[in-house]
This record gives sequence, structure tokens and C-alpha cells, in this order.
Amino acid sequence: MRTRHLIPALLATGLLLSACTGSSDSSDGGSAGGGDDLAARLADAKKTLDEAETISISLSTKSIPDGVTGLLSAKGKGNHSPAFTGKVTVVTGGASLGADVIATGGKVYAKTGFLPDFTAIDPETLKAPDPATLLEADGGITEILTSTEKLSEDGQSRDGKDVLTSIKGALPGSIVSTIIPSASPSKDFTVTYRLDDDDVLRDATITGPFYPGDASVTYVVALETSDTPVTIKAP
Repeated sequence: MRTRHLIPALLATGLLLSACTGSSDSSDGGSAGGGDDLAARLADAKKTLDEAETISISLSTKSIPDGVTGLLSAKGKGNHSPAFTGKVTVVTGGASLGADVIATGGKVYAKTGFLPDFTAIDPETLKAPDPATLLEADGGITEILTSTEKLSEDGQSRDGKDVLTSIKGALPGSIVSTIIPSASPSKDFTVTYRLDDDDVLRDATITGPFYPGDASVTYVVALETSDTPVTIKAP
């Protein structure tokens, strides 16, 4: 089995470690290597994820604005069929609610302390995505890698012995809303990716108007790929 570890990210403020070099930014939205080079690196990162048999995913934020219902975190594994199994936590009515979730065949099933058995739910009522759709090779979360505009290199950071390159850019809200349904489709979001020297994505940080109102929310997504298949069935 070949497993590529993409270490789960620290949330929001801890993304860039102290051992950073200076960033580079040019008028054409590129870096010393040029915007085309950065786009090619992100395309390679997408290909690696899309060709994996199994993907483990962690998507989380520190908090969401008061008074809204939305996704706090999703963590689990799945495949491109698409299917997902793991834990999802949403905030609703001012309280967080965690659930074991299985998503496959276009349906989402949840089991909470209030629901001892898996029950079919509509994730849109909780302003959360069907977690299986995040793992689709066509239209899933990896779509952001090749949909990012205004690319520029944003320096380097050290993660253990690895030196990672940061690439920042702008994401159209129409793309982001496929990940978090409540995201404003008419606004731009900022994104920062960190890639290793083999163009493997370590993590991505997306900030913008995910929920109604003026407050920005930051989500961090980290992924891990494996060549070992996973089978996920409806409960």
C-alpha cells in the first residue's frame, strides 16, 4: 500500500509557521515561475487526489457566525463512487450537534445520540453538503484546485522536515457553493494552498462569506490519499 500523508491543518491562524521566507507577487498574478507554472502544480495536485482509491478528508472551521445553522466539521474517508463514512458536526439553534454519517448512492444517513439508528436526512436543511459529493472526481472539492484565479506564490513554510510552498488565489463563489451550499455564489473567496516539492497538497484554507451577513468564515481542508480501496454501504 502506498499512502501519501497530507497532515491535518491547524485551523485558521496557525496555518503558516514561523519559518517563512518572503513572498513573491507579480502584476500578472504569477510568481517567479509564472502563473502558468503555479496552475500546473495545482493541476498535478488535483490529479493525484482524483486518481486515489481512497481519500481521508478533514474539513473544519473554528466557529460560524451567531444565529446561523451550518457545518462546523466533517472528518472521515471515502471514494470517488462517491461515498463517505465518518463524523460530521453542525451548529444549529446555537448548539453543536455531532453525528456518525454514511453517504452513498445519493443519500445521507446520520446517527446521533437522539437517533440510535441511522436515519436518512437532507443535509441541505443543515446548510451542510452531502459529504460524499466532496469526494467526486468531477465537481468535488478537488475542483477548486483548477478553478482558482489570480494565482501568486506566497512564500514557504516548514512542516517538520518538509518545506512547503504556499500558493494563494481567488475562488469564484459559484465553485465554493458546491462545497458549502450556503456560500455566496456571487462573491469571491480567498484561498491558500500548501504543496510539497512533489506537488502533493498538504492543506487548503478558504476564507469568505460562507453564510449570510458580512462576517467571513475560514474553513481548512486537509486530505490523505491511499491506494487501498474502501467499501461503503448504506446502513
